[in-house]
Amino acid sequence: MLRSSPPLSLPAPDLAPGRPAVLPAEAGGEPARWAAAHRAALRGLVAEHGAVVVRGLGLRDADDVAATFAAAAGTLVPEREAFAPREVRGPGVHGATPWPAGQQMCMHHELSYRLEVPGLLLFACLVAPAEGGATPLADAAAVLAALPPALVDRFEREGWLLVRTYGDDIGASWAEAFGTGDRAAVEAAGRADAIELEWLPDGGLRTRQRRRAVVPHPLTGARCWFNQVAFLSEWTLDPEVREYLVEEHGPDGLPFTTRFGGGDPVGEDVVALLTEVYDAHTVREPWQAGDLLLVDNVATAHAREPYRGAREVLVGLADPVRFTPPSGEGALR
Repeated sequence: MLRSSPPLSLPAPDLAPGRPAVLPAEAGGEPARWAAAHRAALRGLVAEHGAVVVRGLGLRDADDVAATFAAAAGTLVPEREAFAPREVRGPGVHGATPWPAGQQMCMHHELSYRLEVPGLLLFACLVAPAEGGATPLADAAAVLAALPPALVDRFEREGWLLVRTYGDDIGASWAEAFGTGDRAAVEAAGRADAIELEWLPDGGLRTRQRRRAVVPHPLTGARCWFNQVAFLSEWTLDPEVREYLVEEHGPDGLPFTTRFGGGDPVGEDVVALLTEVYDAHTVREPWQAGDLLLVDNVATAHAREPYRGAREVLVGLADPVRFTPPSGEGALR
């Protein structure tokens, strides 16, 4: 990532090893006003470090969060094709993705299976968990550089493929994901975003979308490992859940899985390797109530650690960026 002097209008963030940049803030009980006054400087820190934790804002409730997100990012964008429905907590503000508290959520880039993705993520902690529950981060350019060249080359040539089967077992229904129960509208959305749709006899839907696994950063041009190959793999499902789903629906009926862009399976060994590389490049900072976290969604992957106790983290999406589908060798067979 780029390195330069911190913005003069803010103190230098703490850059301790193993942690993201942590910026102290004195908001005087007015977090949205503080965020608006320092918006340009905050965005500069995100561009410089890939992410920044703002500590000391004293965010108290969803209204505080909505106003602060808008002050820091401007217009928030709606979520589309969510893999699991989120609770709406305000204009452009959602609860965190539902995921079992005791399970690790793998590293990923938000909505990277879409053509239009949020360039900026905003997280706000209202209730910090008693144990665990951090939002770890990983530098996408560093992860890419650490992966085996042959694997990267294949993903660059072919892209990656997400196969989703919308049903009642896990995740969002197709109507929730596309924001409409109108099949014609879903088909139009599929054509616009290069998604293959297959309506199933039981009323369900199976989709296939081929996306780039490596993209240039929209500002710096740096090559970034940008996808959800590991997170949305069948191998990240709990083994008992995967076994049940395969028995019920067959190997082609899983709620989601990832493949190489040409259609070949991504093996459990590849997912394990990706997880290992992510782990080697992970930084983390335990949540404190009132924290704000800004993340460059292209430059930085994020995850969620298992936790105990209550945890309330709200999320916003901003700065849409559009990528083109992969082309050339490795077209879906």
